[in-house]
Amino acid sequence: MKRRSLFTMVPAASALLALRSQGKTIAPEALTPAGFAISVQCWSLKEFTLWEAIEKSAAAGATAVEVFPGQKIGGDLGDAKLDPSLSDENITKLLAYAKDKGITPVNFGVTGISKDEAEARKTFEFAKKMGLYGVTTESLDALDTLEKLAKEYDIKVCFHNHPKPTSLWDPNKIWEAIKDRHANIGYCADLGHWATSGLDPLEVIKKVAPRVHSFHMKDREAIGKWTHDRPFGTGVIDNIAILDEVRKHGFAGNVTIEYEHNWKTNVPEIAQCVGYLRAYSKFKKA
Repeated sequence: MKRRSLFTMVPAASALLALRSQGKTIAPEALTPAGFAISVQCWSLKEFTLWEAIEKSAAAGATAVEVFPGQKIGGDLGDAKLDPSLSDENITKLLAYAKDKGITPVNFGVTGISKDEAEARKTFEFAKKMGLYGVTTESLDALDTLEKLAKEYDIKVCFHNHPKPTSLWDPNKIWEAIKDRHANIGYCADLGHWATSGLDPLEVIKKVAPRVHSFHMKDREAIGKWTHDRPFGTGVIDNIAILDEVRKHGFAGNVTIEYEHNWKTNVPEIAQCVGYLRAYSKFKKA
């Protein structure tokens, strides 16, 4: 029943979403002509400080980053680590540095978020100060709290998937939980992890596209087993068709490149992924 409902609920969900506010958008300077942001998940550059990750993301041609909790910030902030307790002064310094490099922070995660509203609010306050479009999480148990705060702060909540046997590997589980929730609640579609779990990412996207708010975009050698990340267009994931599908539903979020391979030397490969997305956006303008 759950798998059948995933097919039958999409048209209704599309109509429902059309009636709701589209919510906060990503800063125009970070958007491509196709209407989405090309960002780098700083986890791809976890061997470096956030200061360095921002610089390397800019060098790769991206205009945005998705930051993650716990990364050493470096630069003017030294050994401070990124988390919602970061002072306003340090947030200002971080944003100024990113702006100087032509980079817009757009998302924060993957991060756990408490169902306790007072605790969860700390993450949303941090996201507001950072000017973020969304937060990425797997805290489905906190959905009621997340929905309330997503509406209040007008910030997207993007539910992320890791591979089997983790709790959210099956996109149907997320769908059944969020299908009737506010439009700010949706997916961070990790395509590589779906492939590892034996799911064809394009077929999943066709079912959940109205609720996709962001991506951890990857390409892989095969579906049904783990293979390392590779430059977009050199594997089996049809990222062009995936982008076409979500854009039918007005997708205007962050397409985040998460490149979990060649950890210390992967900037050229990230740059290839950026180039792929820029070529797409050039020929598929909004």
